[in-house]
Amino acid sequence: MKWLLALVPFVAAAPALPGIELGEAPPAGQVTIRGVTYGGTGCPEGTVRHQISSDRTIVTIIFDSYVASVGPGVPITDSRKNCQLNVDIQYPGGFQYSILSADYRGYASLQKGVSGSLKSTYYFSGQSTQTSTQYDFVGPLTGDYLKHDEADSTSVVWSPCGAPGMLNINSQVRLTSSNPQATGLLTTDSTDLKFTQVVYVQWQKCTK
Repeated sequence: MKWLLALVPFVAAAPALPGIELGEAPPAGQVTIRGVTYGGTGCPEGTVRHQISSDRTIVTIIFDSYVASVGPGVPITDSRKNCQLNVDIQYPGGFQYSILSADYRGYASLQKGVSGSLKSTYYFSGQSTQTSTQYDFVGPLTGDYLKHDEADSTSVVWSPCGAPGMLNINSQVRLTSSNPQATGLLTTDSTDLKFTQVVYVQWQKCTK
């Protein structure tokens, strides 16, 4: 099963949105993605490929092993898979940004008695503040899903001032079952992290 992660370009200017006050953003071309590292049971070494565009604004990561499953004969360790992503973002030192949004696409096949969850935690290196989102699935159900993941702590979780903005994303898919004979499968097929000020990122100038 493949999981596609696409980091799309930052947008330096954006129209005002109802209920959202946007701060001054860095000039166009001064925010780039330098690289991505990863690790976890859902993305072990050798199961992930990534490509960075020539202008360093788009990173694509393809995962081959991000699948949680339960059922007769399935090891308990397969019921939970996680992946830790570290996104190295370069931007002007006089700015900081607050947290993003992501679209999770996947497939769920859960028999009666099986429940699943998809959880993501976002934080910046060197800071203790973090924010999490979680989606729950209850069987019986079968089919594709699309979840829009929008953090709710934009006024609290900000990238550091005067230091690189290493963004950390720890995600997991997990299944539990009240019926030992029931089967379940939950995958994360794609995550599109949209670093655009239009909807997903708010910038502000650093204060002294």
